[in-house]
Amino acid sequence: MSKKTTQTSKILDAAIEGIRRIKGKELLMIDLTTIHHSECSYFLICHGSSNTQVDALAHSVEETVKELTGENTWHKDGYRNAIWILLDYGDLMVHVFKEEARTFYNLEGLWSDAKITKIEEDN
Repeated sequence: MSKKTTQTSKILDAAIEGIRRIKGKELLMIDLTTIHHSECSYFLICHGSSNTQVDALAHSVEETVKELTGENTWHKDGYRNAIWILLDYGDLMVHVFKEEARTFYNLEGLWSDAKITKIEEDN
């Protein structure tokens, strides 16, 4: 495993932990490594039931990734309306949706030719 792959794996684990801390719903990982010309290697997708929860989920991901890996986002967008917040970690893009927006944009459907893994919720 390369250093880059190892760091991406650590960021992915930390982002999942951040989502679990705020009880993000229907957590999925989309593996884009077999898709040619994709912008990154992985999407992590979840949703919250309110704008407040979406905002809290995204902040939790940022704080947990920083705490556990020392990494900051390269870019972030969507905090103003908290309907779809995107956190860009280079090889990993974290998408935090409000439930209705997740259904509308249907990233899982758009990337259905990639390997999609459901991540079980922590009880």
